[in-house]
Amino acid sequence: MGRFFVFFLECVAFLLLLYPVFSLARPHPQRDPVYLNFVLNATDLPSEDYYDYIIVGGGTAGCPLAATLSQSYRVLVLERGGVPYGNQQLMTQEGFLTTLTQVDTYDSPAQAFTSEDGVPNARGRILGGSSAINAGFYSRADQEFYKHSGVNWDLSLVNQSYQWVERRVVFRPELKNWQSAVRDGLIEAGVDPYNGFSLDHLVGTKIGGSTFDSSGKRHSAADLLNYARPGSIKVAIYASVERVLLASLSSSNAIARQRQSAIGVVFRDQMGRYHHAMVKEQGEVLLCAGALGSPQLLLLSGIGPRSYLSSWGIPVAYHHPYVGQFLYDNPRNGISIVPPVPLEHSLIQVVGITEAGAYVEAASNVIPFTSPARSVFIRTPSSPLFLTVATIMEKIVGPLSSGSLRLASTDVRLNPIVRFNYFTNPIDVERCVNGTRRIGDLLRSRSMDYFKFREWFGTRNFRFVGPELPVDQLNNEQMADFCRRTVSTIWHYHGGCVVGKVVDNNYHVIGIDALRVVDGSTFSVSPGTNPQATLMMLGRYLGLKIIKERTRLK
Repeated sequence: MGRFFVFFLECVAFLLLLYPVFSLARPHPQRDPVYLNFVLNATDLPSEDYYDYIIVGGGTAGCPLAATLSQSYRVLVLERGGVPYGNQQLMTQEGFLTTLTQVDTYDSPAQAFTSEDGVPNARGRILGGSSAINAGFYSRADQEFYKHSGVNWDLSLVNQSYQWVERRVVFRPELKNWQSAVRDGLIEAGVDPYNGFSLDHLVGTKIGGSTFDSSGKRHSAADLLNYARPGSIKVAIYASVERVLLASLSSSNAIARQRQSAIGVVFRDQMGRYHHAMVKEQGEVLLCAGALGSPQLLLLSGIGPRSYLSSWGIPVAYHHPYVGQFLYDNPRNGISIVPPVPLEHSLIQVVGITEAGAYVEAASNVIPFTSPARSVFIRTPSSPLFLTVATIMEKIVGPLSSGSLRLASTDVRLNPIVRFNYFTNPIDVERCVNGTRRIGDLLRSRSMDYFKFREWFGTRNFRFVGPELPVDQLNNEQMADFCRRTVSTIWHYHGGCVVGKVVDNNYHVIGIDALRVVDGSTFSVSPGTNPQATLMMLGRYLGLKIIKERTRLK
């Protein structure tokens, strides 16, 4: 107890010195983004209207897809959340943790859920989707992703699409104390070569891109709407799409008559009023609602396993046994320390890409610190105190362990029930053991000595917050137990509408015309270290492919 009390006083002393620095920080004034000119509340939309393309979900893939299609066609984006611009917590790095923790059932920008595995998680409910609430790290997909995704990629167009995204929302971060030390420590730990700053997926240690600019302002997929043609696009916020409208095609061919086609969607506004958005001839409904939202919406529209839909009383439009199946989440494991010196607030900027199936990243967060309850020794300060917590984490490649999604309600606003089945595949466990051993190597590097406390007899040690790595890191059983015991999420869940199972290699829902899914629910593996770059690229890429397809049909 005495040792903790001395440690507590040390923290209080240097944090009191730091508080004026934190309290003086102010954001720079910014001009309103152009896209606000065509964003409107769903209550202002007519009860029925027609569009060439209806995009359900103004998220990481939906925004670039909409901006691209608007250059040639009339587009409607239906976003269930609001606008990120002007929200101080969303627009700065310092608001990252607060955004993920201050949540409610229907309105908060982050919608929390806990999987049946017991791991807390979150999904974006804001224009820009999860790119508006994430840690901002930007890195392109690895080459294995393109080879095994089931899609015949035009890699030249892929590269052009990445560049289109990067011109608007990607910046080179400036490394400060913690991120610089992590970079140096990874190189010491043998995660080499050092590749400097790069947006490409390269084995070794590198500085990646960031969607936070030099002033600390967040940029998200919503900013890609600034590319849109204003007269051809409407972005409706607070619009909850309840189901896709389907109809049988009229045809003399008996087989074709049995095919269903998407003809529009039904959505509700904030006032509870229903609206119909319908597609014009040759138009399409494009689901970009994410790895939870897209399979959930297919199920609510009668597209899914026949017996399961019938158990909910949902009319079966098309028997699709794999909707909601093959759902994955990359487990995150790591350690956190309290350093003896103040650190900057930093989200992920450096990554160590190993050849052992794991990626190592780090962050440092300045968090409010509360003194022990009813302390008779420490007077509660009138101004808040802050404490730095530095974290090193690893994410495994893949993963191979998969789970599933099922409905919790027919109310689309409520989260479905999710199970990811972390570490049920032994290869995932092996990769986690490899990654956590790399964290151990990093902690033993000279670059990390600066973040140790000096003890009474001259020794130096880390002050851990939460679980430490096992002492015997060569013991596979102990390391595997650490992985299972400390599993959390890095918010890179994907699948549920996987290519080859639910959608074809052009993202058409198999068996349904005029309906595609364009988001991370189509992935069977997470692309590279962080998926947001690939999702934004995908929106642009598929938009260009659709325009080319329709031009060829004219």
